[in-house]
Amino acid sequence: NIKPQCDRYEFSDGHGVIVLAEGRLLNLGCATGHPSFVMSCSFTNQCIAQLELWNERKSGKYDKKVYVLPKHLDEKVAQLHLEKIGVKLTKLSKEQAEYINVPVEGPFKPAAYRY
Repeated sequence: NIKPQCDRYEFSDGHGVIVLAEGRLLNLGCATGHPSFVMSCSFTNQCIAQLELWNERKSGKYDKKVYVLPKHLDEKVAQLHLEKIGVKLTKLSKEQAEYINVPVEGPFKPAAYRY
């Protein structure tokens, strides 16, 4: 045990692996009192990501590695939560989308942008 929620396991050949949160989902295993709205967004991100992986399981779209959640899925999660904080989201017109150089349906930020 290196510190709470952080363990190192060493193999007989000398290499090791660090395991966080005993292998559980980090935001569950290491959570320290986030508001329920934040947790709802996080859980929704996880569910949407799992659905994406399942739906694309035969397409070869995803290798077995770590990915950043695609922008269109992250924006879908935000869209699902906006009403709960009193936001009424409208759709871009074709003219608006062309003016800011994005597709009408999104994503609305460039790939390099991090939310």
